[in-house]
Amino acid sequence: MADARTYGITNFARDILAVADNMERALKALDDEIRANAEAGVKSLLDGVELTERELIKAMEKHGIKRLEPQGQKFDPNLHQAMFELPDESVPAGTVVQVMQPGYTIGERVLRPALVGVSKGGPKAQAPAEAAANDNSGK
Repeated sequence: MADARTYGITNFARDILAVADNMERALKALDDEIRANAEAGVKSLLDGVELTERELIKAMEKHGIKRLEPQGQKFDPNLHQAMFELPDESVPAGTVVQVMQPGYTIGERVLRPALVGVSKGGPKAQAPAEAAANDNSGK
């Protein structure tokens, strides 16, 4: 019964993700210079679109839909889908360096994996447990 309550809106939630993606794309289409030089009516329209996006995100979170923010995190095949690898010596290999499309979870399940670009060529990324052990061993 609890699963039905939590996951019963999964199909609807997947459909709503397209709306959230389009709202984000619409807002990113205009850079800061265009926004600053826009007429008052256009600024009001942009403010309304931003408010609508915030309300949509708030409604999604209210129903247990959370956005994944993988930028800079270690690649996790359970949450992310690698689209390409980027050579980058400045970050550990296997680190998410670019997010093409955000991912979402509903409850404890992945609703849609994040589409990401992953670094290669840098030092090997440590698991969180290894990093904590290395930090403690130096003390």
